[in-house]
Amino acid sequence: MKHRDRTLVMGILNITPDSFADGGLHLEFHSAIERAKEMIAEGVDIIDIGGESTRPGAERVSVEEERDRVIPVITELQPLGVTLSIDTTRAEIARAAIAAGATIVNDVSGGLADPDMAKLIASNPSVQYVVMHWRGHSDEMEQNAIYDDVVKEVKDELEDRITSVIQDGVSPEQIIIDPGLGFAKTAEHNWELLRHVDRLALLGYPILIGASRKRFLGALVAGKSPDDRESATIALTTIAAEQGVWGVRTHSVKPHVDAIRVVMELEK
Repeated sequence: MKHRDRTLVMGILNITPDSFADGGLHLEFHSAIERAKEMIAEGVDIIDIGGESTRPGAERVSVEEERDRVIPVITELQPLGVTLSIDTTRAEIARAAIAAGATIVNDVSGGLADPDMAKLIASNPSVQYVVMHWRGHSDEMEQNAIYDDVVKEVKDELEDRITSVIQDGVSPEQIIIDPGLGFAKTAEHNWELLRHVDRLALLGYPILIGASRKRFLGALVAGKSPDDRESATIALTTIAAEQGVWGVRTHSVKPHVDAIRVVMELEK
């Protein structure tokens, strides 16, 4: 299951007023740039830049607003040499982000939200594409959290998405998969997926885990606020690194870099 010598840390940079853990903290351009520089200093591998919240119940923003939030930040960060990812479901935004310097497209819809996304990725063969398991936009996904066997169904639905984007020209080498924790999933669905990452790995693609500070962790550790769930997130990063997961998507950086370093030292 391991695709690199260590698990990568993808730092979250939400340029939004309403993201669940850090909404509004980095909405202003200079604040976003300073946060990105902090992440770089702490050893981040990838900065994932998003201009539209995907928390449950979030309302969509216009294409113009999303573009105005993210493209200036990508343009400013590109010369710094860090790998940049654009967190978007819109091909138009992804296209502009790639032109500005992003080399990863993190699409929580796995190509379902925009029929042009896969073709865009196919036309940019050096770009990696995160295909996440998805059952609808934020305002409808919670009602779709119905499964008989969540691991099997998520695996099968991811496989269907992979087949579809490959048929549209995306190379298998471009694809990274994400089980979509918290997206049309209950807490128990999330835990069941985390217990069986090895079954998802049978698909043969690198895996990205995005569990950072999510509500299902708070239910376990009595973490009422997202910040209270950070220690639980670090524990999951440690386990993911032990399993050889490709990457973890996190709000903080240094604790996760350190946890992965500990795992790597013990594996020598």
